[in-house]
Amino acid sequence: MQTKAYQLIAWQQPPELRAVDVREPGPGEVLIKVGGAGTCRTDLNLMGMPAGAMPYTLPFTLGHETAGWVEALGAGVTGLERGEPVLVYGPWGCGRCGPCRQGAENHCERVFELRSHGGGVGRDGGLAHYLLVPSSRLLVPLGSLDPRDAAPLTDAALTPYHAIKKALPLLVPGSTAVVIGAGGLGQMALQLLSALSPTRVIAVDASPEKLARARELGVPDAVLADTQTAAHLRELTHGRGAELVLDLVGTNETLALAAQALRPRGQLTLVGLSGGVLPFHFFALPLECQVVAPYWGTLPELMEVLALAEAGRLRMTVERFPLERVAEAYQRMREGTLKGRAVITPHG
Repeated sequence: MQTKAYQLIAWQQPPELRAVDVREPGPGEVLIKVGGAGTCRTDLNLMGMPAGAMPYTLPFTLGHETAGWVEALGAGVTGLERGEPVLVYGPWGCGRCGPCRQGAENHCERVFELRSHGGGVGRDGGLAHYLLVPSSRLLVPLGSLDPRDAAPLTDAALTPYHAIKKALPLLVPGSTAVVIGAGGLGQMALQLLSALSPTRVIAVDASPEKLARARELGVPDAVLADTQTAAHLRELTHGRGAELVLDLVGTNETLALAAQALRPRGQLTLVGLSGGVLPFHFFALPLECQVVAPYWGTLPELMEVLALAEAGRLRMTVERFPLERVAEAYQRMREGTLKGRAVITPHG
């Protein structure tokens, strides 16, 4: 069978929507009919990487946030039925090392030997009509949720969830968490902080529209990013600063703001991949602060995220695009005009 896929075919060149062959699943594999594939700034980073920066082999199909329906099962696969809706866990490790055996394939010890980080990140991903998943262990039954709306759970929700869980000991009653960036990841982070802890949550963004969305999600303290933001955050925290600052943007400016917003013994968590640098010396941060750079999340954590979504605790703002308009979705992302997460829906 031949169909279309959005593939990275050359480094530092625009991807192309091109014809690809879809083969039947081999032993242990599962073919997924893609319902939704979320777009992410990681994809933009991949498009701009120079040759040799990553050990990936071109071409490969982009799209590491995928949900859909089981289309066909390879020999030996049990526990799944054709037509069943599923989430695709994004990091694809070896399945055999210590972290993988614990469900933490985001920390696979053989990742560079495998020459990929998962579907859409070195191997064919979900920006296509069909996705061949190498093992049924990477699939999570989706229940009643629509794959077209649930796809962002696999990264836009999972990544901040993983980051927030690491900081939960800090988020006691009376604490404060600041979220810089109220776009796709930020909207999930704001809801997750409220769902997982009693901390006070403050949203920061340069877009009044995204701050309005933060307020709709139950975060009244929504601060416009400008030259007075640091002073405003200090005022809101009565001069103490925040126990946790989640930087979901990652520029020089946002990292500098994050450092100014912290309190002593706080934690700065960098999730955004915009290439910013945080200067470090003894006086760069309040005393005894931690700087953490978490990566994606574990398979058990994805199941926990799904449970929150099924319970109605997570609401994702999704803008749907057909596969033929995938380049437009990425352009909207570059311009910062997406209301939430752009999800590509190859089958309508």
